Amino acid sequence: MPDASRPALPPELITLFATVRRHFHEVIVPMWQGPGWNSELALPYESLDAHHVPLPPQRYRAMACARQLYVFASLIGEVPQAEERASALFRSLQRHFHDAEHGGWFYSIDPQGAPLDTGKDLYTHAFILFACAHYWDKVREPLVESVLNAALEVIARRFATGDGLYEASLGRDWSTLESGPLQNPLMHLAEAFLATLSVREDAHVQQALSSLCDGMLKRFIEPTLGVMMEKPLKSVDNWFEPGHQFEWYYLLASSPLLRDGKLRKALERSFEYSEQRGVDRKSGAVCAMLSLEPHAAPRDATQRIWAQAEYLRALTLRADGQQALLPQLKALQQHFLHAKGWNECLDADGIVSRRDMPSTTPYHLMTCYLGLADCLA
Repeated sequence: MPDASRPALPPELITLFATVRRHFHEVIVPMWQGPGWNSELALPYESLDAHHVPLPPQRYRAMACARQLYVFASLIGEVPQAEERASALFRSLQRHFHDAEHGGWFYSIDPQGAPLDTGKDLYTHAFILFACAHYWDKVREPLVESVLNAALEVIARRFATGDGLYEASLGRDWSTLESGPLQNPLMHLAEAFLATLSVREDAHVQQALSSLCDGMLKRFIEPTLGVMMEKPLKSVDNWFEPGHQFEWYYLLASSPLLRDGKLRKALERSFEYSEQRGVDRKSGAVCAMLSLEPHAAPRDATQRIWAQAEYLRALTLRADGQQALLPQLKALQQHFLHAKGWNECLDADGIVSRRDMPSTTPYHLMTCYLGLADCLA
């Protein structure tokens, strides 16, 4: 719902957003309906080059399959054959990656479809849960909800550590790898819990989400600045990423369950700090990695399209972010989008440093554009 207390949005922003969204529908989506689709395995190739030729496949990841399932499930009713593609991706998720012996899902298969990395990681399982929640919301098929339930069950039974958090990775047979919890998979698990709660009432998931946020506040939030660290506090060689600050901010601020919680208040407190140190005021570029030392140079000054998208999405929920929406959308369009797709990464000087286009990136653009659409509605 638009906020009546906010100033009217400039018509130029609405026009530019229509252009950017048309680019997504007319350029990016067809890449993965056509050249990016391996019809033999019924899976997306991991990446396309600048001419839309698949890079020689080294592997296929369950996470990439799940992200594409989310995208095409979200496009059902908008894009021709989106429902057929979502159905094929859902079947492939089970056919190629489900571990019939130990339960859960493999990380990856090789180019011939045989299991490759058979470890079990939380990041993959979180995206499977996230994608199935969105897909089930569109099709309401019992089999989809059964996979959703299986993902919830295995996450709670196998990955949970008992303090509201979850192991980042386990062996194929669920043996411990002593990985401990890590920020990024936990963030996507929170996202998956929110997706589940958006499509059905679930007291167990709601409690798990609340406990997860409590655990993040205790073990990952740097108490002085309020920034979310990538590894638990006191870990050796720790850092924070502006893109993840903005991604967490959106998840928390957009949720009626979480927006008044302590974790949201911490990220609210650190938002300006993340902007100050992580966003170039002239170009709008979001750098990749920062240390806590206030005057240190970025640990990694690479500019990644997903971080740009997350910053833009976060701005839609900030009263003081409205005036930045137009320049940031321009920055995304001018520096990252082009006639044949997108630039995945720019270096510190804004020069393209990675020209291939991974199958996982449309997920970030989709979530960003849906956030913008809600803001502009």
